Amino acid sequence: MKTKLVIFGITGDLAQRKLLPALAHIVEECLCGELAIIGVSRRAVDQFAVLGECGVTLGSMTTVFQMDLDNVDDYHNLNNFIDQQEGEQVLFYLSVPPESTAKIVENLGAAGLNRPGNKLLLEKPFGTDLASAQAMIDSTATHFNEEQVYRIDHYLAKEMAQNIVTFRARNAIFAHLWSNEYIERIEVLALEAIGIEGRAAFYEQTGALRDIVQGHLLQLLALTLLPLSDDLNWDSLPQRRQAALDAIQPANPDSSKSIRAQYEGYREEVGSHDSIVETFVSIELQSTDPTWAGVPLALTTGKALDGKKTEVRVHFKRVNDTQSNYLMFKIQPGEGIALDLVTKKPGYDQEVEHQKLSYMYPTDKRLPDAYEQVLVDAINGRKSLFATSGEVLRAWEILAPLQEAWRDGENLRFYPIGSKAKSVLGIE
Repeated sequence: MKTKLVIFGITGDLAQRKLLPALAHIVEECLCGELAIIGVSRRAVDQFAVLGECGVTLGSMTTVFQMDLDNVDDYHNLNNFIDQQEGEQVLFYLSVPPESTAKIVENLGAAGLNRPGNKLLLEKPFGTDLASAQAMIDSTATHFNEEQVYRIDHYLAKEMAQNIVTFRARNAIFAHLWSNEYIERIEVLALEAIGIEGRAAFYEQTGALRDIVQGHLLQLLALTLLPLSDDLNWDSLPQRRQAALDAIQPANPDSSKSIRAQYEGYREEVGSHDSIVETFVSIELQSTDPTWAGVPLALTTGKALDGKKTEVRVHFKRVNDTQSNYLMFKIQPGEGIALDLVTKKPGYDQEVEHQKLSYMYPTDKRLPDAYEQVLVDAINGRKSLFATSGEVLRAWEILAPLQEAWRDGENLRFYPIGSKAKSVLGIE
């Protein structure tokens, strides 16, 4: 089946850094069938200038369609242009600023480009709070039904994120340990050494809670908590993630474990001497699911720290006087799984030490990029790694008390660039 992929924002940063290289690779590996790429641009540009190094692979299948994104007549012209291309299905990928999304969706509907079978791929953010997310979902539903909408959270498509589910389901040694009877605490971390990297306008409107916690960290947590089926049915994965999220209680803003902070120099970087936007967040949640009741669920993210890592840590309870162990899913950099074990330290005494039993993906083996997975799955109609409207809304519901409590910037901490996360938390 030949696919017509229409990319709004083909000249933008995301398309240039992620989408076009991902498309080039899946075409080279014959993972997507025949493909016709239509790049939408406000200005007249040559397709090879847009494609850059990807032009060798994608040049012959790509055309650039110039149009005014606010002019509905241009969408009718786009409709006619699409009809002239060969292909059985049409995908619209909106790689555009969030403020442009609603109008583009409305105009696609007005021009009849929402006909059954067409697919709409949307990038985060999905709103800025519960009310705006609901409004966005309702507006989209006016023109496209839920089956047509593919909401992208690329963390779900990362190789090790997918492996959390497979690891849990396929390794009997851990299956019966996966509950509050044996697990003491779960941590999800996404820490970065870089700051906002010139994205002042974006970050001032977003912050760490909206940017990372609402989507990425809650989704990784859901993969860790979700109930498993006996047959590991991936089609039901969104419903199982939803069940895990539904059981998580709304965050408690009064908890001593709900912390927000900003790195020193951020205000000068964004040109706002009184900015209260957080660059670091750590919260502790609880689940009402009997399987997880009483287990602290800690989510932590931050910028301008002492290093970069994204991982899920599952801490097991101590037995008698033994030391605790933890299992780590390493999402990035480098992907793998490590089990912290206590072993006898070599020598004549009975001293012990912690060692890691680990598996890292081979460095000589190329792993699929998350955006390659996103594109292959969307083309093939597989929705298990895309967020549903219900998941989006529940995530905002969980964070709503924090958003309300943090509006005035009270209890905002400050930390030096290069700090350890534990130092920001005040536990080191």
